[in-house]
Amino acid sequence: MNLLLDTHVVLWALAEPERLSAEARSAIEDGRDAVFVSAASAWEIGIKRALGKLMAPDQLVEALAAAGFQPLPITVEHATTAGALPPHHHDPFDRMLVAQAMMEGLTVVTRDRSFEPYGVTILKA
Repeated sequence: MNLLLDTHVVLWALAEPERLSAEARSAIEDGRDAVFVSAASAWEIGIKRALGKLMAPDQLVEALAAAGFQPLPITVEHATTAGALPPHHHDPFDRMLVAQAMMEGLTVVTRDRSFEPYGVTILKA
């Protein structure tokens, strides 16, 4: 099972892994599955960090690489799929994660219940 981390899970995995469920932490850390971080999450972190709404590593790209996380770029196909999703969730970053998970066959690691109506596979963070 390859994983796509929701933005809050990225931050927890980097700085506060004890906040993750035992199952999520094990799946992220055991090295058996690929762990992806979407460009949408990096963008969201950058925006919220600049606004003073959250703390995040100064060198996010380096921190993600050091953790063994793989970047997941946003494609035009991801964007058109996200734009066509039913409006169960209004957060554009999360809608992108849903589209990417659907298209790439990834399991989303999250505590956000708003992903559930889309039918993507979820691992509770």
